[in-house]
Amino acid sequence: MEFQFPVELEEELEREAHPLAWAMKMGEGIGPRGLEMPSPELAQLIVSHLCFRHNHPSLWKFLHHAMSSGLLSPIHVLSLLTSRVIPQRRSQPEAYRLYLELLSRYALSFDASMTDSCKVKIIESLDAELQLSQTFGAQVLDLGHAFVLFFFSIVTSLIDSSLYDWGFRMTTVDKPSRAVASMDHQHMDVDSSGNYQMERNEHRQQMRQKNSFMAIEVLERLTESTKAIVLLRLVYLNMPEKFDGLLQRLQFLEGNNLAFSKSKSARQFLARLSGNIQKVPSLEYQLKKQQLIRMLVNLGSNNPVSRCNFGSGPSGCWVPFDIYMESAVDGKQLLIKSAIVILTEKIYTLKMFNRASWQETFLALWLSALRLVQRERDPLEGPIPHLEARLCVLLSIVPLAIANVLEDEAKLHPSVQESGYGNGMDRKGFGARKLALISSLQLLGNFSGLLCPPASITTGANNAAAKAASFISISKNAKDGLGSGSPTGGNMMHLIVEACIARNLIDTSAYFWPGYVPSSVVSLPDTSPSQRSPWSTFMEGAPLTDSLIDLLFTTPASSLAEIERLYLIALNGSLEERPAAAKILCGASLSRGWNIQEHVVSFVVKLLSPPVPPGHTGPRSHLIDHMRMLSAILFGASSIDTVHILSLHGVIPEVAASLMPLCETFGSLIPTSSNKSSTSDEPSIYMVFSSAFLFLLHEMGNSMKQLELASDKPIYIDYYPKLRAWYCQNRSCIASTLPGLCGRNPVHQVADKILGMIYLKITKPGASSGNSLTPSSGNVCGSPVKSGEDAGQMPMLPAWEVLEAIPFILEAILTACAHGRLSSKDLTTGLRDLVDFLPASLAAIISYLSAEVTRGIWKPVPMNGIDWPSPAATLPSVESEIKEILASVGVHVPICSSGSSPLMLPLPVAAFVSLTLTFQLTKSLEYIHAVIGPALENCASGYAWPTIISSLWAQKVRRWHHFIVASCSRSVFRQSKEAVAQILRSCFTSFLGSLHNSNSLSTKQNNINGLLGSQVLTPGVCPSLAPGFFYLRSYRMMPDIQRVNDVIIGLVSEYVQESAARWTSSDSPLLKSGQASLSFAAVRAKEVATLGASLLCASGGFQLVQELYCETVPTWFLSSKEEKPGRVSAVARILEGYAMSYMLMLSGSFVWGVEEKARSCSFSRRGRIIGIHMDFLARVLRGNISLCCDPATWKAYISCLVGLIVSCAPAWIRQVKPETLRTLAGGLKGWHECELALSLLERGGVSTIGSVAELINMFN
Repeated sequence: MEFQFPVELEEELEREAHPLAWAMKMGEGIGPRGLEMPSPELAQLIVSHLCFRHNHPSLWKFLHHAMSSGLLSPIHVLSLLTSRVIPQRRSQPEAYRLYLELLSRYALSFDASMTDSCKVKIIESLDAELQLSQTFGAQVLDLGHAFVLFFFSIVTSLIDSSLYDWGFRMTTVDKPSRAVASMDHQHMDVDSSGNYQMERNEHRQQMRQKNSFMAIEVLERLTESTKAIVLLRLVYLNMPEKFDGLLQRLQFLEGNNLAFSKSKSARQFLARLSGNIQKVPSLEYQLKKQQLIRMLVNLGSNNPVSRCNFGSGPSGCWVPFDIYMESAVDGKQLLIKSAIVILTEKIYTLKMFNRASWQETFLALWLSALRLVQRERDPLEGPIPHLEARLCVLLSIVPLAIANVLEDEAKLHPSVQESGYGNGMDRKGFGARKLALISSLQLLGNFSGLLCPPASITTGANNAAAKAASFISISKNAKDGLGSGSPTGGNMMHLIVEACIARNLIDTSAYFWPGYVPSSVVSLPDTSPSQRSPWSTFMEGAPLTDSLIDLLFTTPASSLAEIERLYLIALNGSLEERPAAAKILCGASLSRGWNIQEHVVSFVVKLLSPPVPPGHTGPRSHLIDHMRMLSAILFGASSIDTVHILSLHGVIPEVAASLMPLCETFGSLIPTSSNKSSTSDEPSIYMVFSSAFLFLLHEMGNSMKQLELASDKPIYIDYYPKLRAWYCQNRSCIASTLPGLCGRNPVHQVADKILGMIYLKITKPGASSGNSLTPSSGNVCGSPVKSGEDAGQMPMLPAWEVLEAIPFILEAILTACAHGRLSSKDLTTGLRDLVDFLPASLAAIISYLSAEVTRGIWKPVPMNGIDWPSPAATLPSVESEIKEILASVGVHVPICSSGSSPLMLPLPVAAFVSLTLTFQLTKSLEYIHAVIGPALENCASGYAWPTIISSLWAQKVRRWHHFIVASCSRSVFRQSKEAVAQILRSCFTSFLGSLHNSNSLSTKQNNINGLLGSQVLTPGVCPSLAPGFFYLRSYRMMPDIQRVNDVIIGLVSEYVQESAARWTSSDSPLLKSGQASLSFAAVRAKEVATLGASLLCASGGFQLVQELYCETVPTWFLSSKEEKPGRVSAVARILEGYAMSYMLMLSGSFVWGVEEKARSCSFSRRGRIIGIHMDFLARVLRGNISLCCDPATWKAYISCLVGLIVSCAPAWIRQVKPETLRTLAGGLKGWHECELALSLLERGGVSTIGSVAELINMFN
């Protein structure tokens, strides 16, 4: 229905009747005309007459009464006026003044309580009048969204108008507002309606000048409101480029203050306006909020209780650093993702969650890494990573992680410096992180107990201190540099500082820190002759003689140039120089060249993939020409410590990608008679293939699925047909038994041929055949041996063909032994001959025998010392020591023991164990031990087998006794779920104190050394292990790792309730203040949750965190729980909910990170899993699900979870469905947590802007 301007109203205008009467009269006429209130039609009609046909003061007053009474929508009227009045402000200064008055009163008035049709009309009108969709590049979704864009458009339009009126022009990041842009081609005193006559009225000219300043004054008053700041913050969060344009306008105004030189008040208004806008990114709401919830969410901020008291001991808030580092140096599993990247993410995460400064964060990081090194003082001797890997973390991984943090700060600086403003608008932050690093390094001197260097690197520490002393001695300020240092030489601090200087994190001014250079180092005369570095000799061009090679191998390089030259020699040198250079590269420069270790690692990886030389053509692979160099690099890089260093630097995917073509190429070559032996000094085709193949399997853990997840650019096994064929055959052999041998199949023919050679080698004169039975047919499988074959020679075949035949060979000889046709000794000898012939066959042997064990078709054989080796001599002591180790970590369950029954092992296990006992423990066979170690541990997981196998190996290698016994102790977790619960409880007890000790929880400092140990082994007849260390080495043995979640969440709940009861009890001898007691209880709850999250992430990573979000926590809320005698306080319930939310958030942050930009796979997984959990919460709030937990726990959980997400991981919110966010916000609003609801919605993206606009009416 068309709404005509009433004739009576025109008559009222002429008579100047009271505008309030008009408004009442018009309101009475709206209903009979079938129109709605507020009326978009009436607003359009009134404004069209007002501008400027009836530009009468009474009509402006009518607008005021109509908007205040709800007859007209304020934002609709103001948008109509904006598009009409601002362009005509020069010719209509009175109208512009009245418009500014209305704007100051109604710009923030918003009421969404109208019909949908009315909303649609107003939205369409706002969009058309202000061109919102075009300006902001997005469709206007709802009325609240339109309100936000409307207000921001008003702010920018008024600033642009004032700038234009004062004669200023600027280039902004976005286009000028439409109102101002339409006047760019006109004179200031000429309006857009074509009035070219100069305005000569002095009063109107003064009004124009005052209006420009009044616009700034209006904006200053508007932006004082929290509601306005919220609206602007929505633009800041969702359209940062538009907000940056606003900041540039303000900066331009401040930089051109000549216009305000005569107006002090104008300068003050502008300064306040700028201050108001700069509050937007750091807005902290001041709504009423539950005091306890606020304290929990902000725990750590300006709270000395939660900060690390480094003087008295480490704080529990930083234990994730220690747990991650200790887990990272475990040789059982290689890291696919770089420890540098992971540690960088943890630095940001823990700083944010702990509300800590950069100094505190860096200091905690250094202390954790120092504790990691100190634990290796009395290590377990065995085939595991040792001190080199731990020093790699301290002196290479940690400095590189800190370098990432400093680099991130440097990347933020240009944008801040360029505009003077940025999204953070914090100029003081630049360089703050580097200053914090320097401060944290200086504080390390307070921890002398952690700075004592291990014996093997004392010389390196002394050299670092001497380097600083030498630098000072030649400086003009030498006397100033001599501090009151200790009378000892160098320590770990000197090595740390050198590692930081080498990476440009700090400079040599560190040498002048008070007390940094010990006085003894400076004062002692240097009477020893200066020893020339072998690297100097090498860089001068000296040939690589044997003596120089040995010196370079044992002396770490000191510069990148030395490594680069070595790399070029390895690629392009003479035939003798190439392997020598590769060997040197994998020596001390890789294991102890911490200052350049990342570069050495990079060159090692490059050498595994030598480039194709220019002009190379033909089918012959260029890799063959590098065979000697590749053999040296494979041998050097495959040692246990070196592999783990490569793992820590995150190059395992690249190494695997390099090994696959090596395997494909050398496995397809037919060895010649001169290049077939795998035992000679010269590298053979078989040896190069075997080194690469076993190295690859070691890295991938026999699982090609790991390779698929290894990199953003996966290397597919399909690219390598031979490798793929073996992989598929290996899987089929594991899945089912093999068919019998037949002469028609080529693979069977190869197997038969090798079997014949093995048999002839076993039975030739001089060979010990034991009690073997001679097969009547001439060999173990019944096939005759061709007379032309030499009994001592194996056939010359490509390695892939040999590997393909291995399962059939094993099937035959194992069957022969089971039927008594082959003795146990000859079986072992035959297996060893096979490995000596092709070391890579060990992989097929392990795979086949492991699969046969699971089938259960082989009878056990007696380990009696006659047919098979006997463990009887050491078995009792091994079993006794296992019980003692388990008891020391709080595990009291029966262990696997054979008792008085005969000692038996299944034939495949006995054969494999006997084979492993034939290998010598030399450096040259470390690549063998790296493969058989995990396989042996898996085979030993049977009921009574661990102690038998451990006893056999303890007899063979006495110096590995403690390592073997400790490793065997872990097998208890395969058989007993109760053992898993007990070891986790011991972890909590060792760190937090015992629940059964009335003073423990309230007096004991959290104890990282109690959890992980101050050293790996506690000396004694039977060394003991710390519970946390033992758990981190054992959780991979647990078949039901998902149970860890249930145990941890139960322990967190139990400890929080108990500690809350202790801390808040009225008879507490420590504190009488209720607020202080509550703070301590909250800190303890946070530490409990931190420990739980750290152990959970270390145990199962993404898998367990996903289950925590999707299953464990929801089930915990839905399940009824047994209550202990006595009433649990409300505070304990609230702290329980807080601890659960904190553990959930922290564990998720460890796995996915808190940043907005993540890897695509991590980003999608994070969004999906967080969405599932949030949907569960929303369904409960809607009443679709009933809970069994206490309401106080549930409310605290949701409130704290939302608070933590908002403050620590706001990027997560945009991955949650808008309707879920609205439901959560509605629940929080019902609990009077409007601030949290608003914080949640404003970070939900464009789709929740409208909901925020509706919610801000809760502000006064």
